[in-house]
Amino acid sequence: MTEEIKVEGVTGTDKAKLAVAVLLVAGGIAGYYVLSTQPAWLRWLCVVAGLLLAAVVVAVSAYGTSLKQFFIDARAELRRVVWPTRQETGQVTLAVFIFVIVAGVFFWLVDLGLAWATRALSGQGG
Repeated sequence: MTEEIKVEGVTGTDKAKLAVAVLLVAGGIAGYYVLSTQPAWLRWLCVVAGLLLAAVVVAVSAYGTSLKQFFIDARAELRRVVWPTRQETGQVTLAVFIFVIVAGVFFWLVDLGLAWATRALSGQGG
C-alpha cells in the first residue's frame, strides 16, 4: 500500500526550494571532503552550515509550514492525553509481572511434559 503524502499549496517554487535544500546538504558534505587538508573543525563547520542553510530553505517552503503545523497539532493532541496515575501504573506493572511469571511457569511445565513424552516414546532426549 503506497500512499502519497500530499501537502496543500505545493507549487513548483516549493519543489525548487526542496531541490536547493538537497543541493545545500550535498554541498556541505562535498565541502567536508574538498577541505581535507584543513582542520577538522572547519570541515565539520562546512557540513553544519550546509545542514542549517538547507533547514532554513525547507522551513520557508510549503513543506516546512506543513511540518510546523504537524508539530503544533501533535502537541495539542498530547495535551489531551489522559495519563495514568502513579497507582494505576504500579497496578498494571504488577499485573504484567504476574502474567509473565505465570506464563513462564506454564511454558516450563509444557517443556517438561514434552521432554518426558519424547523420552518415553523414543528412548532418547535429555
